[in-house]
Amino acid sequence: MNILKLKQSRIIHLCFAITFFTSGVIVNLIQCFFYLTLRPFNRRLYRKLNWYFCFTIYSQLVFLGDWWSGSHIKFYIDREEFDKYYGKEHAYCVMNHTYEIDWLVGWMICDRLHMLGNCKAYAKKVVQYIPVLGWGWKCSEFVFLERSFDKDKKVIDTQVTELAEHPDPMWLLLFPEGTRFTPTKHKISLEFARQKNLPELKHHLLPRTKGFTASLPSMKGKVPAVYDIEICFNENDPYKPTIRNMLLGRSVTAHMYMKRIPLENLPQTEREQEDFLREMFVRKDKLRDSFVKTGDFFATSGIPRVEPFEVERRFNSVINIAVWVALICCPMVYYLIKLLFSGELLYFSIGASIIGAFYLLLDKTIGMSEIDKGSSYGTNTPKKVA
Repeated sequence: MNILKLKQSRIIHLCFAITFFTSGVIVNLIQCFFYLTLRPFNRRLYRKLNWYFCFTIYSQLVFLGDWWSGSHIKFYIDREEFDKYYGKEHAYCVMNHTYEIDWLVGWMICDRLHMLGNCKAYAKKVVQYIPVLGWGWKCSEFVFLERSFDKDKKVIDTQVTELAEHPDPMWLLLFPEGTRFTPTKHKISLEFARQKNLPELKHHLLPRTKGFTASLPSMKGKVPAVYDIEICFNENDPYKPTIRNMLLGRSVTAHMYMKRIPLENLPQTEREQEDFLREMFVRKDKLRDSFVKTGDFFATSGIPRVEPFEVERRFNSVINIAVWVALICCPMVYYLIKLLFSGELLYFSIGASIIGAFYLLLDKTIGMSEIDKGSSYGTNTPKKVA
């Protein structure tokens, strides 16, 4: 059996599911204990400890991207700024939401910058009830929103203020489009843009500005910069950028343009900040249009060229998952085999049910990331710019 066939084995995928979900729940319980007992009295120490809790969960998925699939990231960043700032400061990251794995590529970047445990994001409130990632995010001060601005504004004020006071470099990720790009949502976005005389984007949805502008006041003097991030994958690559392909060991290559914008350079009024965000997405659209047509961000976009480079992946994720496999997967597989071959129907049924449950968890988790199974958010014409 060659290595690619091994990576496509359902048994290997079962082992990955057992390791990830079981270790994740164990870590969630530890996070919850410290969240309730330590965080109220010493938030700084809690955050230091929680960095490692988040790292050990996220790192298993980073391993999937970096080592299991052997995927690559090409950075298009001013090299001098990269060496001086990236991974060394708080940042407000504004990214397009086009692919199933854009969030995972973000984690792979943060791991290279030694800050994987401090990745934060805006997320739907319902996500906090999902075991492993959702529970972990709840204990990690993610900004959970109900997508009702009247309710969310207070949450944003409180949460962003607290995150901006984080003792170590922290990245807060915002997808202003609010949902992944699909042709149906794009058509609705174009219709709305025409009605409101707003920019018509070819490759992105019209950004919703309220979350962006509501976050900026809490960042002043604490978060030095906004990072404009555009991620693209070549449409002629042999494999699509999906979690399922990564799980099957298929390599993909992400092209990541990043531009650092000092927060002090942003306009001061809310209306100007809304225009600033829309202009940012016009730039993103030019970059992506050039990439789609030529395979180059800069050929037709008019954006100043920066030369691509790669940052070496770290071995930490391999060590992390190896430890969890030894602690969790090996003993669980041993006992599952004993149950299946015990000769007792009851024990066989228990073992088969446990295996089925892990397969179901894995399939459901992958399904959550798939674009064609995404939410309906954005398929109704918004009543106002948000």
